[in-house]
Amino acid sequence: MPEKIIKTSPRLPEDAIVSVTVDAGDPFVHEIRAGQYVRIVDLEGNQAVDTLFYNARNYADRYSAQDTIREQQNIYLTTGTKLISTERNVLLTIVADTCGRHDTLGGACSCESNMVRYAIEKRSMHACRQTFLKGAMDWSQHTRHSLDKRDLTANINFFMNVPVTPAGQLTFADGVSDAGKYVELRAEMDTLIAISNCPQLNNPCNAYNPTPIQVLIWEAEKSDKSIHV
Repeated sequence: MPEKIIKTSPRLPEDAIVSVTVDAGDPFVHEIRAGQYVRIVDLEGNQAVDTLFYNARNYADRYSAQDTIREQQNIYLTTGTKLISTERNVLLTIVADTCGRHDTLGGACSCESNMVRYAIEKRSMHACRQTFLKGAMDWSQHTRHSLDKRDLTANINFFMNVPVTPAGQLTFADGVSDAGKYVELRAEMDTLIAISNCPQLNNPCNAYNPTPIQVLIWEAEKSDKSIHV
């Protein structure tokens, strides 16, 4: 099992410039400026937080699971992980993590995958892909930037536990997080974050009980600079 690197953050919630509670099944889309910090808090424990990241100036340049895994030589994310984009930019760095391990292979649930994985009648259940699409549409309506279905690619599942068997099979297991655990990232360039707070009820990724999360954003520190691979 890869090593978990637990590290707390010195930033205080009361100093954040943004503090938002995102209910289970809801989206959150926001632009983070280079040097700013974003923290995702698992308020009640074992909640899966599906997340996409994009270069805020070019949405075609977005988080790449393949490049990130290859660069880190690790299929799990933890403190120190750099999130690499399709154009080989470092979008963000995980600077603090009190959970210790996050999934980058399991993908986002959809109506179609619910039907295939679980049962035909599950197709009508709400899923992360729907939430991502709603967030993308809302963002596009309120900004001059377009984000649509074509931009939904492989995502990160913060706090989600997806062990890989020796045979290479992905398994959805009980979460490894707990109430109040968080992951904090520093933006190394202007980055768009898109969250679907997972509503999944059919596997133990969130203990069969989807719950709210909190998103906090802090201003950049004067010494922070962009990083490129």
